[in-house]
Amino acid sequence: MLPFPPPFKVLATDTITGKALEADVHNAVPTEKVDGTCCYVTTYKGQPYLWARLDRKPTKQGEKRFKRFLYSLEDCKEFVWNIEEDFKPVPDTWIPAKDIEFSNGNPLPDENGHMPGWVPVEKHSKQYCWHSSVVNYEAGIALVLKHHADPGLLEISPVPLSEILEQTLELIGTNINANPYGLGSKKHPVHLLVPHGAFEIKNPPALKQNDILSWFESCTEGKVEGIVWHCHDGCLIKLHRHHLGLPWPLAETYLNSQPVVISFNRTKYDCDFEPKSLFHHFSELDGQRFDRLKDIKFDA
Repeated sequence: MLPFPPPFKVLATDTITGKALEADVHNAVPTEKVDGTCCYVTTYKGQPYLWARLDRKPTKQGEKRFKRFLYSLEDCKEFVWNIEEDFKPVPDTWIPAKDIEFSNGNPLPDENGHMPGWVPVEKHSKQYCWHSSVVNYEAGIALVLKHHADPGLLEISPVPLSEILEQTLELIGTNINANPYGLGSKKHPVHLLVPHGAFEIKNPPALKQNDILSWFESCTEGKVEGIVWHCHDGCLIKLHRHHLGLPWPLAETYLNSQPVVISFNRTKYDCDFEPKSLFHHFSELDGQRFDRLKDIKFDA
């Protein structure tokens, strides 16, 4: 017999939550939810740095205590964490996420018992090697995937880290989340940063369950992991395909089937890029266009 019931399953209904209505979701900007790992750009060692997501999680004993409380259905009581004893240690460089709540100077866990936060990505980090592959601190740049000025075209280009300071982005690619976009290969991995909210949905469905379900199943633009509505008050309303019982990943996605151009003029940078680096490989492809994002390949 299991000590606790199986985990909860999140499913969408046809009722819009009060939180979403209060944030005016009907007038929000719908964007593609990109399947990767969350990153953040902020200052470290006096310069803009890429930071990787690292949630501070409970110890086994702390988690057991928390689950016991959840399944006891004691709605009238509030669970009290012992921050010092109930949580695993994190690196000294760890910082809590901006929207986290504090009590007596200590960050508080969210409703899942986690403390969202960040750690800086060092140049030769082994643990975060795929993160470090998309930044060059000497040149102060990151490899970013975004819309090109021409409609219907994507662009991969180096972007100054100073231009994306205090922004969150999604790291996607060969070794992230089983590579849902089919980027690169084991021999030549490809990783890129996508700013959150970068891909606005041009023809979004109405905010009704059947309309959204139909959009996901039958529209080309609906071949995405999910939708994130960016509300004017800063609130984010997220919907994943799984919430509607739909599969993900897909054999063909909207993102990886779009044409893309490489814009990387290496003469603008004083430093030499390491021959095996993504920066070197993409600079060699400057000006080249590919019919689909997933068609990008580097010469052996």
